[in-house]
Amino acid sequence: MLISLYDQNKQLKSVDEDNPTIKPYLLEGNDPFPVIIVCPGGGYTRRADHEGEPVAKWLNEIGISAVVLNYRVAPYQYPASLKDAQRAIRMVRNYADEWNIDPERVGILGFSAGGHLAATASVHSPVENMDDHVDQHSCKPDLTVLCYPVVTMGHYTHEGSKHNLLGQQPESSLIEQLSIEKQVTPTTPPTFIWHTADDAGVPVENSLQLAIALSENRVPHALHIFESGVHGLGLAEDSLEVKRWTALCETWLRRRGF
Repeated sequence: MLISLYDQNKQLKSVDEDNPTIKPYLLEGNDPFPVIIVCPGGGYTRRADHEGEPVAKWLNEIGISAVVLNYRVAPYQYPASLKDAQRAIRMVRNYADEWNIDPERVGILGFSAGGHLAATASVHSPVENMDDHVDQHSCKPDLTVLCYPVVTMGHYTHEGSKHNLLGQQPESSLIEQLSIEKQVTPTTPPTFIWHTADDAGVPVENSLQLAIALSENRVPHALHIFESGVHGLGLAEDSLEVKRWTALCETWLRRRGF
């Protein structure tokens, strides 16, 4: 079931690139479950399937409801994808009772460019729109999980993601605004990050810079750097070393009350 982000009465059978959607993977039980919104990567030009549904099913296995976000990508540029992520967070909170979700335990998880989107949603939170019952809810996540994320739009950026998101010649103010390591504040949500040291797609310095910013602002965070692994591993089930990230993340999520 795909649910339109901007027309709640509309359900789609397949992804429409002009109509962003969410696909819920909801658990059944007595008490409300925490939920995590999953943002697949793809350089802001596509969304990688292996970073969507399989991740949602893993979250279900560890007792967390999940929602996969089909956000807008190129030719759409900033702020389309961010608006989609913020709307998804608000919609999840809006449907909290119906979907048996705890509105105070809403996280966001992203891979690569989807990690940049998740991080952006964690540091940029517009005021609520009281004219729309969905947008009356907060769009700030309660925690963030970032998997080999694009973080900066400056040195060490992933050029493809940057150009797809901001165009070929973005203004310096926009580069600053979308370089997440420069936007961290003490109110940034607790963050879990993992990366591989030899990632040839998105340099590990992206995660290192973000961890430094989180540390400087005393934001609770965990950083795991694995020695080796190609970019885009997803759950990394075929990597003896890197697949440990899911167990490490589960432990961290438990500690955070998820």
